Amino acid sequence: MRPLLLCILLLAWAFAAPALASDLLILQSSRSPVYAEALRGLRAAARTNEQPLVLSDYAEVDVQRLVREERPRLVVAVGDQALIACRKIREVPVVTMLSLSLSQKPQSDRVGGVSMVASPERYMELFAQLGAKQVGVLYDPKLSGLYLKRAAAEAADHGITLTMEPVRHSRDLQGKLEKLKGEVDLLWLLPDSTVVTTVNMEALLLFSMTQGIPAVTFTGQYLKNGAAASLDVDPYDIGVQTGELVFSLLRSGASQKIPMLDPRKVRLQVNESVLRKLRLKMP
Repeated sequence: MRPLLLCILLLAWAFAAPALASDLLILQSSRSPVYAEALRGLRAAARTNEQPLVLSDYAEVDVQRLVREERPRLVVAVGDQALIACRKIREVPVVTMLSLSLSQKPQSDRVGGVSMVASPERYMELFAQLGAKQVGVLYDPKLSGLYLKRAAAEAADHGITLTMEPVRHSRDLQGKLEKLKGEVDLLWLLPDSTVVTTVNMEALLLFSMTQGIPAVTFTGQYLKNGAAASLDVDPYDIGVQTGELVFSLLRSGASQKIPMLDPRKVRLQVNESVLRKLRLKMP
């Protein structure tokens, strides 16, 4: 009887083993407070069993092997480095949040998530409120080209013209700014790492001041340096939105195309001093 009992136990373990796999493998780029806040939101919206891993804690992580061993139903990538580490995963879908890379180039149908940039529509609504008709934007086509393609369609619907100057190297920014002189009535700053460097931000905001036009940015941290307004995303709500997507995918079997979503909660911040100086008012 003892060999038979052992055989039964082994078979039971074999059939039960897949159930031990986590619903989620959470890959976090680093121990950032912003990431922690987003994960707090995700866990509030999707109560699942998970296996978390912070990539910056290790010199190297073989993510493909980890997926094979852990057998998660979904991978959640938090931040750019985590999404980059997932680029070769084919076994399971990848849902990402707080990653600029999500909207930079076409992804597999098995990769999606919540962007960390306010939708083009929200920006166009703000530009219209500021009375802007000619909006200048500098961008790296590799990083922001797809987003601006969407923005151009939204701009037309709002009666706004986008003057888009490609910047393929950060040192080219000054020459591109010269082309915008006298041609635009608002400067739009995107979270584009080629354009937005420490040195370039000084030049961009100086251009705004000397040309007497408002600069609208993606984060309120630049308001104190002279930006007129910003549209900030809420990391916690991005986490909640991602968690809701994860819950839906787990419930449906995660077999469909993973959508790419805009953040639903955006906070407008303004620099009242700059707006007064430019004689602009928010309705």
